[in-house]
Amino acid sequence: MKGCFVEASRAATVLQDGVLEELGREIVGGTVGAGHRYRLDVLQERFDISRTVARDVMRVLDSLGLVTPRRSVGVVVNPASAWNVYAPHVIRWRLEGPGAAKQFDELTQLRIAVEPLAARSAAEHAGAEARSRIVALAARLRTLGEAGELERFLEADVEFHELVLKESGNSMFAALTGAVGEVLAGRTHAGLMPFHPVPEALDAHEALAAAIAAGEGARAERAARAIAAEVHEALGLDED
Repeated sequence: MKGCFVEASRAATVLQDGVLEELGREIVGGTVGAGHRYRLDVLQERFDISRTVARDVMRVLDSLGLVTPRRSVGVVVNPASAWNVYAPHVIRWRLEGPGAAKQFDELTQLRIAVEPLAARSAAEHAGAEARSRIVALAARLRTLGEAGELERFLEADVEFHELVLKESGNSMFAALTGAVGEVLAGRTHAGLMPFHPVPEALDAHEALAAAIAAGEGARAERAARAIAAEVHEALGLDED
């Protein structure tokens, strides 16, 4: 009996996630505009789901700032100015939509503004275990990058950058880990990552790791700035 309940719960979660992804993409991608109204009964029929699942999906979209429930009206799509643009779901949907170039530009600007300061702070505050892990991850990035193993490289790259943010000692920087992870994944999955990462990028990651391990804040800041600048140039974000 317990096994049946677990399987049913998993099935409901998979179904809910699928509906959430489709509705999120159509809102963020502009298929439906601000002011569009969703009704639970229509969603039930459209996706062949229960009212509970439809309501739960709307609650998640509400938490992301994409919609607002209104009594006697339904659930109304919000303008983009109301979206939680730091939410990983919203970032991923923007990267998958027609506004991907703008989203890459905005997120890279955010990285240029934040990551160098986070790296300096990590050099000052990171614990011994974290410093060792960052050095190990930089070496792993070199190995995987030169081997062209992009998915495994992405996994290590996400951990590397998230660890720098977390070890900064700044809770505001640490809160950006999901956003940075999504833009790194988005670049790879959009085919914007070279099969073999450029040597300059690998060098900069190793320089950043070494600076953090040595507690050299200024050097860590310069290395992080070089990483962000390489991404900015590689994506052609200065081009009209």
